Amino acid sequence: MSILRTILPTLAVVSATLSSFAATSAVEEQRDSLMASHRYVYFGEGSNPNSDSIRSLIEHFFYDQFRNFQDPAAPYFLFMSRDANLAMGIGGMVRMRGYFDWGGSVNSPGFSPALIPVSRDPLHDRLLGTTPAGTALFFRVIGRNKSLGTYQLYIEANFNGYSSRDFHLKKAYAILNDWTVGYASSTFSDGSAAPPTIDAAGPNMKMDATAVLVRWMHTFRSHYVVAASVETPSMRIQEDGTTTAARSQYLPNVAAFVQYEWDKEQHVRLAGIVRSLPYRDMLTQKNHTLTGWGVQLSTVFHPAHAWTIYATVNGGKSYSNFGGDILLGRYDLVADPKSPGRLRTTPGFGYNLGVQYNFTPSLFVSTSFGQGRYLPSCDADGTDYKYGLLSTTNIIWYLTPRIQAGAEFSFGKRQDFNGENGYARRIGAMIGFSF
Repeated sequence: MSILRTILPTLAVVSATLSSFAATSAVEEQRDSLMASHRYVYFGEGSNPNSDSIRSLIEHFFYDQFRNFQDPAAPYFLFMSRDANLAMGIGGMVRMRGYFDWGGSVNSPGFSPALIPVSRDPLHDRLLGTTPAGTALFFRVIGRNKSLGTYQLYIEANFNGYSSRDFHLKKAYAILNDWTVGYASSTFSDGSAAPPTIDAAGPNMKMDATAVLVRWMHTFRSHYVVAASVETPSMRIQEDGTTTAARSQYLPNVAAFVQYEWDKEQHVRLAGIVRSLPYRDMLTQKNHTLTGWGVQLSTVFHPAHAWTIYATVNGGKSYSNFGGDILLGRYDLVADPKSPGRLRTTPGFGYNLGVQYNFTPSLFVSTSFGQGRYLPSCDADGTDYKYGLLSTTNIIWYLTPRIQAGAEFSFGKRQDFNGENGYARRIGAMIGFSF
């Protein structure tokens, strides 16, 4: 606790100092142009509500602690009551991506270093692909009631691409004042601190898991936000069914964060999560439960009108199934080669840093760099993933507030414990339509 009392005020002072150079930002100007593009349909009797009442309610459609760049924008058409106490929007995003890999390919629409082959395969040296993944539909209701306070309902579903075109539920939750119940972004995640990318995988070691949860989140003195949640657990472990086996999880994940914000889109956040990981030693016929945990520090801020800084660093043991490279493997618990029948937690860390520059509110370039590293406490297999590096640079243009297009270059490296490594390059393009 003494460490927290030292770190948080220091970060708050530094970030608030930086924010003082940019009272308004190009990012906020682009958001305002999007807000101005709404079309309202009023229902009920009486005159239309005044503009201040409309704006105070509509702002809830744009501000979300957990929203990231790739999430769909607020809906174009809004149905609103005459007293401006209820608004309903039905919207979505139609998104198409194309990509070309050379000098080593990643056989996936998402460019992740963990998927890079370390041995050059002449059959897959180049790859051309397209995907409509990210195309989505959503439904949101926001209201105010004298007895209940402010409430919100949200449902989002997503199309995953040509190879799996089924319609999948992505989020479904309800918010009543400080409480959130449903299928929503984990409290351990911070989507707004992730730099913008065209590629669906996003920056390396981005924590963006979704879980059924119950969350309490409250803002104190306009600048301090505290949240805590219990979340439905899941795990992927290296069981073989002979010496080790996974047990049913019976304890929820517990996550929390504390945040200082000087603007709705600028903050610094410290988050943590604790997980219960049960398994059975089949040789001794004994049950064991290990504890996984993670800590994450993240921030997003505008040091000047045209500039935006994104930064995230996280670390812990067996926390990485919440995002990033290690999510692609069974790394929650790994086999201990020196003790058959026993499993171990997996230490690791990751970070990513991004910088965005807006030439205008509707045209910007960004670049980011990130690393994910696996740090086993026992001898790892030589072909196991050791670390991955990912760098992306893109340019994105909003042709209108609701039509965006962009191009991106990505470069990645995978390093294994035996010293072998592989590289891959990707050029991607995207066009998206929000409605």
